Amino acid sequence: MLKKIITYCKDSYQELAHNTTWPSRKELTHSAIVVLTASIVIAIVVFAEDQVFENLMKLVYRTN
Repeated sequence: MLKKIITYCKDSYQELAHNTTWPSRKELTHSAIVVLTASIVIAIVVFAEDQVFENLMKLVYRTN
């Protein structure tokens, strides 16, 4: 059992260190900017929807 774990760890290291293609700094920066921009846009859309529904519920449940 221990031998299998050691073999797995060695194979995992070998895969990550020698067979994996890592993105360049430019690719990584571009991807991070895309993710950040998408996150901000989604947050703004959710905020706007929340405001619309809040105001709609205030109109529906308004008591005079």
